Amino acid sequence: MKILCLDDEPLALKMLEQAVKEAKPDAEVKAYRKQTDLLEEVKKAGCDVAFLDIHMRGMNGVELAKELKTVNPKMNIIFVTGFSEYKGDAMDMKASGYIMKPVTKEDVERELSDLRFPIVPKTNVLLRVRCFGNFDVFTPNGDHVRFERSKAKEVFAYLVSRHGNSCTKRELFAAIFEDEAYDNKLQNLLQTYIFAMNKSLKAVGAEEAVVHSYNALAVNPDVLDCDYYRFKELDAGAVNAYECEFMSQYPWAEFLYFE
Repeated sequence: MKILCLDDEPLALKMLEQAVKEAKPDAEVKAYRKQTDLLEEVKKAGCDVAFLDIHMRGMNGVELAKELKTVNPKMNIIFVTGFSEYKGDAMDMKASGYIMKPVTKEDVERELSDLRFPIVPKTNVLLRVRCFGNFDVFTPNGDHVRFERSKAKEVFAYLVSRHGNSCTKRELFAAIFEDEAYDNKLQNLLQTYIFAMNKSLKAVGAEEAVVHSYNALAVNPDVLDCDYYRFKELDAGAVNAYECEFMSQYPWAEFLYFE
């Protein structure tokens, strides 16, 4: 979990940062005195929870929260203030919480336990998928998933890149075989790759990771822990891990819209 703290008063910021670290010692906690610095950090590397002082010089906490919500509508905002009259404005922002100063460890623990957008690790993960750099697939305990055929692995990679959107076999064919003619021989070969992919997934108990329908396939994102998917949700760890390389071994991945 990544938590950012903001207050333009040095002593108040130190107290807030200390309370957050005591309440959540395993979190990544960063403290800022300038609104623009915190906003830039969020745009660059994401954030799970932001504790914002409301009454500040220049852009106040409510105004900053509006900017943050344009970056990530599901960011948890917790307002901190010594002025109770701001509570109405804070709640209008559909904030996750509201703390009166001085901030204590108990205050932070209470608000983090009841976030508007809970940060819950997936418990039903069947596979862990790495898309940044070279594509690779692992079981939840970190073992490599072995694909008998490299093209079977590529089929799964392409389905992962679609993020749960259905893909017809003809679309899949175009990616895997590029400019080859859509003839019966290669269609049968594609079917062989799909069968091999299914076999490899079944061997690790992850056959439910791919959903089959008439002449189409899709992955089930709910059972995948995927860095690409977490990046799209502005997960701070995934954002930091991305170094402009996406499924590097597959030529078709270069043409995917990715940001």
